[in-house]
Amino acid sequence: MSITPVISATGLFTPPDSISNEELVESFNAYASAFNAENAAEIAAGGVTELMPSSAEFIEKASGIKARHVLGKAPILDPAIMTPRWPERPNGEISVMAEIGVAAARDALARAGRDAGEVDAVLCAASNMQRAYPAMAIEIQQALGIDGFAFDMNVACSSATFGIQTAADFVRSGNARSVLVVNPEICSGHLNWRDRDSHFIFGDVATAVLVEAKDIAPKPHWEILGTRLKTVFSNNIRNNFGFLNRATPETAGAADKLFVQEGRKVFKEVVPMVAAMIVEEAGRLGIDPAALRRMWLHQANAGMNRLISQRVLGHEASEDESPTVLDTYGNTSSAGSIIAFHKHSDDLGAGESGLICSFGAGYSVGAVFVRKVA
Repeated sequence: MSITPVISATGLFTPPDSISNEELVESFNAYASAFNAENAAEIAAGGVTELMPSSAEFIEKASGIKARHVLGKAPILDPAIMTPRWPERPNGEISVMAEIGVAAARDALARAGRDAGEVDAVLCAASNMQRAYPAMAIEIQQALGIDGFAFDMNVACSSATFGIQTAADFVRSGNARSVLVVNPEICSGHLNWRDRDSHFIFGDVATAVLVEAKDIAPKPHWEILGTRLKTVFSNNIRNNFGFLNRATPETAGAADKLFVQEGRKVFKEVVPMVAAMIVEEAGRLGIDPAALRRMWLHQANAGMNRLISQRVLGHEASEDESPTVLDTYGNTSSAGSIIAFHKHSDDLGAGESGLICSFGAGYSVGAVFVRKVA
């Protein structure tokens, strides 16, 4: 007999510091001005490209982002540093990534009225891991006092939805009754804050999703009607940093060791792939995509979300139909769609259906269709 998996609750940790577009532009333009002055002769000779200034208007028009939360504001805004700086913690102290993951997990557990001891498994699903091993998930498991199993997953911006399907499969098969999917996204660490075309994109956050068997879930909860995953290899979004390619004097400043993307290609290729997959899976589940009450989409680019929702719903979505957190959180990778769901789902009525969907590097796409049970 198949066991029905549900989302019992979600949790959220938001860093207290936020950087506005205006603050970010002031920092970037100071750096660009200093760079241009230092390299004036080479720029005049054509050997070095002059850096163009940024503006808050450019950022908002390109992305829809107005601000982003970060864990290390001061060093990011320092034109001489422009990257996060945290004191290195000893091995006996909880890591930064595990710490914010635990905070989000505890929020989800509290909302579900669930004790950590009742959870069977922890999946840490995120686009970047603080280290290769031991697994971040196992550190989170230990900090929460969970007796079970844990492992890490990385599918870039789709990590959370891939994690939800994995957790749901564990529940369906009877291998677990209660699974925490934790998404600590410290995206400020992989961003090139000195690149005018991308320095504004990412923010930091942590989310958590508690996936459980329906018969033990509290009410209200969200029944998982179906999930669909898809991947297609592409170099259009890439980050080459890893333990096999540590920095040398020649590569220490290489831009491709941080986040890089071909934005126009990503837009052109990902939008139709995502919309088609949503419509196809909705049809398989017997769901009219135009009747979805709400779409909690990946928070990467406002223009992409407008076009995807239009192709699925048949009209341009209202803020109520496709809520946005991108403006205040920035792109938080896999956590974005979960933040949107966390903040904009309580008002739906019993029986109403919606879609949690993420998409990004890989390419990867994850769709989770849910229905409110009151």
